[in-house]
Amino acid sequence: MVTRPRLLDLCCCAGGCSVGYHRAGFDVVGVDHAPQPDYPFEFHRADALRYPLTGFDAYAASPPCKVHTALRHTRTTPALFEAHVDLVAAVRARLVATGRPYVIENVPGAPLLDPVTYCGSSFGLAVRRHRLFESNVPLVAPPCDHAGQPVVLGVYGTGGPDNRANRPGGGGRKVAGADAAAALGIDWTTDQRRLSQAIPPAYTEHLGRQLLTLLAA
Repeated sequence: MVTRPRLLDLCCCAGGCSVGYHRAGFDVVGVDHAPQPDYPFEFHRADALRYPLTGFDAYAASPPCKVHTALRHTRTTPALFEAHVDLVAAVRARLVATGRPYVIENVPGAPLLDPVTYCGSSFGLAVRRHRLFESNVPLVAPPCDHAGQPVVLGVYGTGGPDNRANRPGGGGRKVAGADAAAALGIDWTTDQRRLSQAIPPAYTEHLGRQLLTLLAA
């Protein structure tokens, strides 16, 4: 029987990154401090700084980003965009100690080390959603293709009408529900609160294939 390498996804939220890594060829286990009823794989509600890291071939993490996001300067719902403690350094220290490949995801402006930037336009998605990815192994991201997006859509906030005053940079016309899920390339949840923070799986599918090549070597 062929076994797939195992990847632990810390701070997995609804599983945008997890699904991408799974599509690339990993068996994924997710960990998050909050309940994630739509998470599609094995899930543990636990502290990312305490959950055991043994038994995995690679690691991914998306530490809370709200302290770094540009949306903290908008008038959007405070409950969604309140600042959190910066856990990037603490999570990085844990992953470095494993000696295994890791990837840390966060928003532009976060204190990641030599990150690559991913954009939805690179994968034919309607969103841009620029995100940074740090790793202890070499990664290559495809270039943005903003010119190839005839319409730019934004997935943010908790729903409600589009409001130009609260649009994040490059966010585009706001969509919600099934339209938001489709814009992100997500097909297992339409929860707007989770979609507003989700990573398009296409990003980590691309990253995951690079990780698998390195693991095989």
